[in-house]
Amino acid sequence: MMFHVVLTKDEDGWIVAECPALPGCVSQGKTEQEALANIKEAITAWLWAEDQKAAEALPDDQSPLVVAV
Repeated sequence: MMFHVVLTKDEDGWIVAECPALPGCVSQGKTEQEALANIKEAITAWLWAEDQKAAEALPDDQSPLVVAV
């Protein structure tokens, strides 16, 4: 899966990485490489959290089916 990431430099010199497709998915780093590594981790965590929310929203008589794509 691929996501677009926007990198910007803040007033303190940190590189801020944001994934616009995932609301609130933001990270940072001292370098572009560090910011990109951190946003990859943040994207993984964001997707995991959304998956958990979706599983909890299922009615009691249904169970989630996980399919790798």
